[in-house]
Amino acid sequence: MATGRSAFISGAGRNIGRATALELARRGCNVIVNGARNRAICDAVAAEASTHGVEAVVLMGDVGHAAEAKRLAEAALQRFGTIDILINNAAIRPHQGFLEISEADWHRVIDIDLNAAVHFARAFLPGMIAQGWGRIVNFTGMNAIMGNPAGAHISAAKHGVWGLTKALAREFGPQGVTVNAISPGPIAADGEDLHSPRRAAAIARIPLGRMGSNEEIAAVCGLLCSEEGGYVSGQMIAVNGGGAT
Repeated sequence: MATGRSAFISGAGRNIGRATALELARRGCNVIVNGARNRAICDAVAAEASTHGVEAVVLMGDVGHAAEAKRLAEAALQRFGTIDILINNAAIRPHQGFLEISEADWHRVIDIDLNAAVHFARAFLPGMIAQGWGRIVNFTGMNAIMGNPAGAHISAAKHGVWGLTKALAREFGPQGVTVNAISPGPIAADGEDLHSPRRAAAIARIPLGRMGSNEEIAAVCGLLCSEEGGYVSGQMIAVNGGGAT
């Protein structure tokens, strides 16, 4: 049953973003499916989401460019009036040693993995505050939070996201807005071969002995965005099969 609430999900064409868009649609939320390049897969997600009796809209654009993020936010607000739920999922994770990271590479990761969350929160928070209800879910990541030796820029961005999460939760909690982060462990990508040596090594380190699924991350996201999850705020929830945070 439709709730009348609307959600914006960045990077929603595949993997965790796709699963989260479908989970929120299943829970009755209208969804905005954002992607940067592949319109066809975003259209497919929107079509599947709409089977749950909600409105599903595709907005294409690169959230790593401030002007594009602002354009996307304005288009979302024009369509639904208020965005009640913000899922900051879009991210890039290039594997680079610290001394090999160019200045452009550094800023590109920070812009997508951290600054986009800032732009969308600033755009959608006023509407959440006005109605006294809102949900923001950000994503960190197990490797990034531990300290990624092949991605200092990713770790810096994701620690920034964690700091942003805690700060916004404290500032806007009195206005009825919850802000949380999810830290996924090893998660199987759509169509991924889980029998590769690289994945076998990752699975060997997981106490539950398997990869997580996109749907398992989406389920936690759905709870955080629900009425039942309304007393959870300012938290980073690790969904990693028992691995280190």
